Order: sequence, then C-alpha cells, then structure tokens
Amino acid sequence: MPDKKTAIITGASGGIGSGLVEAFVKDGYSVVATSLNTKQSLAASPNLILVDGDIGKHETAAKVIEAAIEHFGTIDVLVNNAGIMRTKPFTDFTTEDFNALVSVNLLGFLYITQLTVKQMLKQKSGNVVSVTAALADQPVAGVSASVSMITKGGLNTVTRSLAIEYAKEGIRFNAVAPGVVDTPMHKDAPKESLATRQPMKTITQVKDIVDAVLYLSRAGQVTGEIIHVDGGSHAGRW
Repeated sequence: MPDKKTAIITGASGGIGSGLVEAFVKDGYSVVATSLNTKQSLAASPNLILVDGDIGKHETAAKVIEAAIEHFGTIDVLVNNAGIMRTKPFTDFTTEDFNALVSVNLLGFLYITQLTVKQMLKQKSGNVVSVTAALADQPVAGVSASVSMITKGGLNTVTRSLAIEYAKEGIRFNAVAPGVVDTPMHKDAPKESLATRQPMKTITQVKDIVDAVLYLSRAGQVTGEIIHVDGGSHAGRW
C-alpha cells in the first residue's frame, strides 16, 4: 500500500475547488482533480492529475477513479465540491433548472461516490467530504434558492445515511455547509451586502472552507457530521 495518500477533488477549477487542490497537494497528498475545464486554473504535475469532464456523467466518474488507481494506487479522500446553485422565485424554476441541478449536484455526487466507496471497501478505509450549503438548513429571506436546496439538503441527508451504512467498514462521510463565500461567483455583489448575510458581519473566505474540509479528512472519530462554515447564520435569527 502506498505511503502517500490520494485525494480526489471535483469542481476543482472554481474558487473553492482550486483552493482545495492547492491545500491537499501542500498537505502531501497526491491529487486527481476534475472539472469541466481544469486547465483554466490548474497545472498538472507528478502529484496532480487533471481529468476534464461533466461530473453528471458516469463516464467522467469512471475516468477519474481509473486515473487515481492507475497513478496512485489508493483513494483516501473524496471531496465532492462540484455544484451549481440557481436562485429565482419558486414558481419560476423550470424543468431545465431542475435537471441541471440534479445532474451536477446529485448525479455528480452519486456516480463518483459509488465508485469511490467500492475502492474504499477494498481498502477498509477512506473518507468522503461533500460541500453542501448552509441555506439548506437555514433559509434566508430574499435569497430564493428553494429548488437548489432540494439537492443540497439531499446531500446532507445522504451524508448521515452513508455514515451509518459504512461505519463498520471504516469509511467516514461528512459535509461542509458554507454560507456566502468570497469567490468569483459573488464578484459583482457589494461586500457590505454579503456581510449582512451572516450574524458575525464577516465574509467567509475560501481558506475557511478548505480548513474545514482538511479537518474532516483527518478527524478519525468524526462521521455523519455537517459542519456549517457560515459566520453563525445557521444558528437562528439575528
């Protein structure tokens, strides 16, 4: 069994994704990174394999798993970071919106996690961390993301289910639920308005999310946990 650990990171070319890749490589992991276009923010190296593809397609998941085993021999951590969010009034959501959200957020989780778990069962160890959303547990007036949250809330639920299902097999499942994070997705929004969405009146940074994911990847006694990294907004009204 190789000494060096291997991590798979999906949605790897975005703000949080790039931060995750950088942090895991720095932490000594070999990494397989996947997104629609990894090369827009990442450069391959002996410790970093890039796989482009639509995470909502089974063949993309298969290519990623194959690359991890072929190059590095194990899969120790899977970070399900790929995700999309659409906001609009509930009655304006279309079938196209629904299908896009399900494809990326749910099928994107399902295919690669199933294949990863098959490998982790052989190893009798491993852990999966999924990036969900604080909005799934604590809706915010004025942020209309109801149908998007069907998918993110589903990921929180499946995380707890799988934690119990695979506890005896030594495989852990956890999630990080961010609030508003200072990424290119929010580049046009005034910083003051982002800060008002959190009781601490601060803006969550990519590093805050990365630190939480790294913690969960190391925390051998933590499974079935949803860590909210949102300046406290999940805790109630303010």
